[in-house]
Amino acid sequence: MDDGEAQGATTRGTGAAEAKPPRAPRKPRADSLRNRESLLTAARVVFAEGGPDASLEAVARRAGLGIGTLYRHFPTREALFQAVYRREAEELAALAEGLAGANDPVEALRRWLTAAVGMVATKKGMVAVLSPTLDTGDPLFAEVKAMLLGALEALTARAVDAGAIRPDVPAADVMQALFSFCYAIEGPAWQPAVLRLLDVFVDGLRLPPDPARP
Repeated sequence: MDDGEAQGATTRGTGAAEAKPPRAPRKPRADSLRNRESLLTAARVVFAEGGPDASLEAVARRAGLGIGTLYRHFPTREALFQAVYRREAEELAALAEGLAGANDPVEALRRWLTAAVGMVATKKGMVAVLSPTLDTGDPLFAEVKAMLLGALEALTARAVDAGAIRPDVPAADVMQALFSFCYAIEGPAWQPAVLRLLDVFVDGLRLPPDPARP
């Protein structure tokens, strides 16, 4: 190796030794996380109650924040929709897990379906606001549907195993009934009407107690 090569190797070695590791991404500040949570909570209420008359300004106002803060967290209406929709699906999945140990599997199923009606209420309100720009082919919809179906399958399987509901009605049919009820009824009082129909539906799934079962 000549002097030039040696000097080049030394320079390269020194540069490699002095190279700084990449800086770790900065964690969001606590107040930023709180603001995001406040916006998501407010959006769920505003869209569920306001329907097509809801606005992003109303979301920010209910959260006690400025519209600029909302746009910093959610640059578009679609971004806010996706965040709220995903959050509600995750909470329903977590609820199903929490109900896995309930004493009455039929009442656990009823409670989950009741909570799912609340999610549909939020979605209906958001779709009414965003319908001109909403991409219904977004993979998020398929992802959420799979998440909800998995949660519902776990609840119905437990009820079937307990001999509490009919085994010939798959979870996909239960989900179809849920969405059919939610979208077939319009008007401001649609949620109480849907909950009454769900009560009738769930009671129809229930089997009479089997005296042979312990």
